[in-house]
Amino acid sequence: MRFQEDKNILEAMKYIRRQNELYYNRTGRKKLAMITTYGCQMNVHDSEKLRGMLNYMGYADTENKENADLIIYNTCCVREHAEERVYGNVGALYSLKQERPDLIIGICGCMMQQEGMAENVARRFPFVDIIFGTHNLHSFPELLLKALQSNNTVVEILNDDRNIVEGVPINRAKGVSAWVTIMYGCNNFCSYCIVPHVRGREKSRSREDILSEIRDIARNGYKEITLLGQNVNSYGKDLHGNYLFSDLLVDIDKIEGIDRVRFMTSHPKDLSDELIKAMASCKKVCEHLHLPVQSGSNNILSKMNRKYTREQYLDLIARVRKSVPDIAITTDIIVGFPGETEQDFQDTLDLVRTVKFDSAFTFMYSPRQGTRAAKMKDQIDKDVKKQRLNELLEVQNFITGQKNSVFKNRIVEVLVEGTSKNDPNCLSGRTRTNKLVNFKGSPELIGKLAHVKVTNPKCWTLEGEAISEEV
Repeated sequence: MRFQEDKNILEAMKYIRRQNELYYNRTGRKKLAMITTYGCQMNVHDSEKLRGMLNYMGYADTENKENADLIIYNTCCVREHAEERVYGNVGALYSLKQERPDLIIGICGCMMQQEGMAENVARRFPFVDIIFGTHNLHSFPELLLKALQSNNTVVEILNDDRNIVEGVPINRAKGVSAWVTIMYGCNNFCSYCIVPHVRGREKSRSREDILSEIRDIARNGYKEITLLGQNVNSYGKDLHGNYLFSDLLVDIDKIEGIDRVRFMTSHPKDLSDELIKAMASCKKVCEHLHLPVQSGSNNILSKMNRKYTREQYLDLIARVRKSVPDIAITTDIIVGFPGETEQDFQDTLDLVRTVKFDSAFTFMYSPRQGTRAAKMKDQIDKDVKKQRLNELLEVQNFITGQKNSVFKNRIVEVLVEGTSKNDPNCLSGRTRTNKLVNFKGSPELIGKLAHVKVTNPKCWTLEGEAISEEV
């Protein structure tokens, strides 16, 4: 279904826009909306859609809750810490709502999609106006209109909807890079993961809609796209399987105006030889692969329901590196999974030393209600998890430092994103292998590809100086 085909939503958007125009004509002030996002890139992109709809309805953006007329928290439920932050921030809005009863407060996203969560939040925070989930983000304008016309909390949580709604307005973050969702949901049901329960089953967008969106992104001056999905490697399998992720990469590679193509996240069990060939042959596909391993122990991989073995993962790494020799490989690793023995943990350290990842996102296992792992026996003591995490970080940080040290005096191609966050006198950007580079250069290079000589490789960044103008 296309967004423009839902008359109720369009009418709601037009009505709110007219009311906001009248408010502006009367006060000389635009209504302001603040969106706070927790979680993954999918959530960030969902917030871009919320912002696009809000902008169409006449709201301007703000990062200050004190002057906001509408505040939305787009939530994550993958880790407990994110939920705790949401509770704390929403609770802190109570006094603001008391001072300004017309303030609209909304909570959406994965956290709300959990069974019973929306009802719990509505009871705990009765001053919240709108609560909705991941499957009805497109209907936000209709829910907002109901909230504006009612004193009751508007709650709408849909179960997995097989229809993908195309054409939702998007206000993308300014810069050189853009997100493009190619599929929704996940079929893997890893025993520790809540995502399939809140995002639903895998649903692929049509190639026509994806390619059309990317062409539009190119026309708007973005140079890099990142293709998003809980498991991009299984793209197309639900669409009769005649057009798969490797085919999509080949078609995207032909689109003019886009210089770089990235994708995440990849599940090892679905990384096919055809995909490896496409990564090697497509000039715009960057030499970077994020391939979560989660554990180096077959015992733990089985308990996690990852559907591959340590040996299969190592073979996959070897095949990828044979086809794309200079590829940077990053990963996710969980320590302290229920039942993880010291030997299981040592197997993980051994795999890390064997693969030599460029970097790794490392986590202590955190039970998530609704997952099989949360009910498993032999939960690991928190102090043991901390000790193992610190040991893993020590090993990986040493490897990352070694991997980066080889860039000393090398010339790398950098897509310049802007000024450095830590030094406004430096520019910042990333290599094709996703290395962050801070360097001296002309501000005119922002938004362009530049050649940079690395002078000081560090563990997490590379430092250097531009040696030429735009590539």
